[in-house]
Amino acid sequence: MDNELTSPEAALAPTLCEIFGGFLRLGLISFGGALPLARRALVEQRRWLTSDEFTDLLGLCQFLPGGNVINLSVAIGMRFRGVAGALAGLLGLIAGPSLVVIGLGVLYEHTQNDPHVRHLFAGLAAAASGLLISMAFKMVLPLRNKPLAALIAGLGFVAIAVLRLPLLPTMLVLTPLSIYVAARSAR
Repeated sequence: MDNELTSPEAALAPTLCEIFGGFLRLGLISFGGALPLARRALVEQRRWLTSDEFTDLLGLCQFLPGGNVINLSVAIGMRFRGVAGALAGLLGLIAGPSLVVIGLGVLYEHTQNDPHVRHLFAGLAAAASGLLISMAFKMVLPLRNKPLAALIAGLGFVAIAVLRLPLLPTMLVLTPLSIYVAARSAR
């Protein structure tokens, strides 16, 4: 089977360079949260997918193991240009951030003993802690009227963060419990 597109989609299909470049740009501008930017870039700007196609493809990508946007880059590349397109999408998405992280690592290696750099990282650690606490608060807030759901979330936190139990066994116990609680409360 060849990878050439034979549908009307063929005229609009991005080239390998366009797939690589599109995901390279996305990877460089979306540190920490690419999904909203991915939808905008793929549906509204580049028009590679319709809104419904994006939603359907994202649903599939969320089901698969790995990062959603990484899976999306592979799926879109595969859709338009086969295996070469999947590779172009994946490499485009991870190349830029990888080079930035490597560059920052090299820079840190040379400046880690500078007191200014230490203070900078102490400030970044404080900011990251604040963001983590803020996100945790936003996630727990909807549970204030659901005491059993809050209890399960609390059990998960204690099991993983305090008792250092492995994630998989913890989730294998708490997931069916949370499904049971949700089903009972829906009645």
